[in-house]
Order: sequence, then structure tokens, then C-alpha cells
Amino acid sequence: MLTLDDFDFHLPHELIAQHPAATRTASRLLHLADGVIGDRRFDDLPTLVDAGDLLVFNDTRVIKARLFGHKDSGGQIEVLIERVVDNHHAIAQIRASKSPKAGSRLVLEEAIPLRVRGRVGEHGEFFALELIGDGDLWSLIDKHGRLPLPPYIAHLAVGDDEERYQTVFARHPGAVAAPTAGLHFDDALLGRLGAHGVGLAWLTLHVGAGTFQPVRVNAIAEHRMHAERFVVPPETVAAIAATRARGGKVIAVGTTSLRALEAAAQEGEPRAGAAETDIFITPGYRFRVVDRLLTNFHLPKSTLLMLVAAFAGLDDIRAAYRHAIEQRYRFFSYGDAMLLQRK
Repeated sequence: MLTLDDFDFHLPHELIAQHPAATRTASRLLHLADGVIGDRRFDDLPTLVDAGDLLVFNDTRVIKARLFGHKDSGGQIEVLIERVVDNHHAIAQIRASKSPKAGSRLVLEEAIPLRVRGRVGEHGEFFALELIGDGDLWSLIDKHGRLPLPPYIAHLAVGDDEERYQTVFARHPGAVAAPTAGLHFDDALLGRLGAHGVGLAWLTLHVGAGTFQPVRVNAIAEHRMHAERFVVPPETVAAIAATRARGGKVIAVGTTSLRALEAAAQEGEPRAGAAETDIFITPGYRFRVVDRLLTNFHLPKSTLLMLVAAFAGLDDIRAAYRHAIEQRYRFFSYGDAMLLQRK
């Protein structure tokens, strides 16, 4: 039985990227196929995929989900919106010296009055919030909130973070974390891929705050994922079928795209439509859709590290991460990328 320790590794702190590369395509790319590791540049990608292949991207847009404020009692709080349920309701994480109680009132950014309805989530880690009075919660968050950089980035979103922590194809607002593999693409690279005969397709998975929740059990089979919303359009399902018919490979850009595609195919072939998924992919999982995966490097003991180990093989991923650390690759959201072949 696999345990949390099977997915641990030591990462020197200085390898955690605090800022993006000078340009989107300037990152490095570790290529892992058949146990062989190659060191490339990200803009080499068109030479590593074939005409007739299909790249599937997540076009979610990160919302300004981090807000600061205070309780009625005066205590300072930091709020990270997990999802906006509708114009008056949201689910959020709250950092405070003392957690607010159900029925208490919060004011965020001196502009957004909220009432705490109670705790939600398997471990009570989230709070249900309700907007007090008239107004539109989406608009208020967009006006007063801040882009939520991950907790391992040691600064609030400033300067070019507003641009660089969004993909160039971000369309549908709802995520609280970026689909980071997509951050490496610019319009020119997308154009080169298209000219090379590579198909491009889209889906939407709104990354939730649960993506940063730690695994709290040692036996990973006991872990339960937080659900996330996704939409797979009919055009993407058709593109996958056409790719299969011509012998091409389906390449997921990011673990979020992979999770959405695999969730949509739990009963066989991928189905179009909107749903929620709490799919937890660990070694031993049988992949139904994705042949190759483009992804960044992931946190020790994280569910995403378990996913890539399931995809490329635990021993091969361990070797790739050791190589990446030795070669001083940059890690996590603003870091470098990997192109993995399915084991």
C-alpha cells in the first residue's frame, strides 16, 4: 500500500520560482519518455509533438479571490474565495486569529459586507458566506479583490503578476489558481503548433482552493479530493475522436485538463457536458483518454505528484525529479515544465 512518504522529496528552497521567466516560452522543458530524460527548452515543443496530435487546454480564468478585511469584533482576516456559488453566496477559506462563528459579520476591503452562514467541507475547512444587502458578488470581488498567488510565492500579486498568472487563452472566470502548464504558451507558439498540424482544443475546469489542501492521511487511499467544476464542450469530444481515428495522440496541457478529460470518460468514451469531479488519480489508475501530459513540477506529498506518478511511473518520476533538482530546474507555478509519456 502506498503511503504519503512514497511521494516525499527534498527541494532546496531557492528552486521555488518566485517570478515567471522573462517571457512565457523561455522556461526549460524536461522531456521524459520510455525512462529517458532529456533537457529541452519550452519553445522546442513543436519538435516534440507530431502533426495530427491534439493539445487540450484549460481555458479557466483566475478570479481576484484574495481579500483582506475584519470581523465585527475588529479582528483582522484574510479570505480566499474557493468558489462563487451565485451573485450572493460564496465558499471561502478564512485566516484569522480566531475563526468567525456562524451568524457573524465580516467586511472585506471596506466594501463587501458578508455574513458567515457556517462551516462546510469534509473537515470544515471552508466557510459559507452570504453577501449582505444588494449588489453582485462577482462584480465586487473583481473590483476589490487581489489575484491569489500560491502560498509558496512570498509576495502578493503586483506588477506583471496580473498578466503572467493568467494564460493567454483564459476565458471563463472561476478559478482561484492558474492551470500553470498553460502559462508557458504565447500566441506565437500556439500559431507554430497549428502550422505544424497539431490540433488545439479547449475545456474548462475551475481550479479550487482545495488544490492547496494537504493530504492529511498517511494511507493515500483514504484521502478524499475536494470537488471542482468542469465543462468539456462537444467540439473537444469530437476533436478527441478525430485524433484517435487518425492515429494521433491526445496531450493534456496540465493536470487540470487531464483530470477533466478522465472524469468525463469514467463510463467509457469522453462525454461532453458540465459536471463536478473529485477524481483522485494515483498509481494503478487506468487512463482512458490522455496519452501524453505537459505539466509543471509539483509539491512533495501532493495529490498532483501522485497523479504524475500514476501517469509516467513512480520510479521514473522520482528519477526525473532528482534530475531536475540536480540540474537546477525552477519548481512550481512560475517554474519550468515537463512533457511526460504515459507509462
